Amino acid sequence: MADLHQFIEGFREFQQQYFAGETALFDRLRAGQTPTTVLIGCCDSRVDPAILTQCAPGEMFIIRNVANLVPPFEQGTTNQGVSAALQYAVTVLNVSRIVVLGHSHCGGIKGLMDSSDIVEKDDFLGRWIHIASKAKERVLQQLPNADKAIQYRACELEAIRDSLDNLETFPWIKERLGTDALSVHGWFFDFEHGALLGFDDETKQFQPLVSALPAQDFSIKL
Repeated sequence: MADLHQFIEGFREFQQQYFAGETALFDRLRAGQTPTTVLIGCCDSRVDPAILTQCAPGEMFIIRNVANLVPPFEQGTTNQGVSAALQYAVTVLNVSRIVVLGHSHCGGIKGLMDSSDIVEKDDFLGRWIHIASKAKERVLQQLPNADKAIQYRACELEAIRDSLDNLETFPWIKERLGTDALSVHGWFFDFEHGALLGFDDETKQFQPLVSALPAQDFSIKL
């Protein structure tokens, strides 16, 4: 109950200091939303995209799931929340960019790397995390003797790359990429050192967008 009271009081502070103080913003938001960016982030409680980017309400359409994964395009009768949200953002809201934001110490990726049978389980988590199985395979093939921490980080980065590839399997995304109406970006937040890395399509590596504190080189090349 203490947590709930804290959250209610937090909303009260938001109401009094932000909602009441930004009347023009919320008047505009009541008429609809026009975000330019959709961000696919992890549902990890430690990594809030709105806080990390300091964006205002209405600026970013956020999709969060375990390990910030994008599934490949597939048609069927199953409920597909991430795909539905992507379709809405791209075809209805007409966003101009998609960002896949991963992070260090991801519990979903750690579970995938540590467990040999997690993706074999016929449950929600197993089926979902299976999306990153190819990333795990590449890491184990190319870094078989590396420390666990190195393997975890490599898999976190590789899973972002696979999600970027999976975005292009959606026809209405691929169509827009071909006309420069849409761009895709892979970001990685290292919350140990405060660094933000971005995937460089030319070098195929993650490069610093905002340097670590203090500046360090955390890149991993496969």
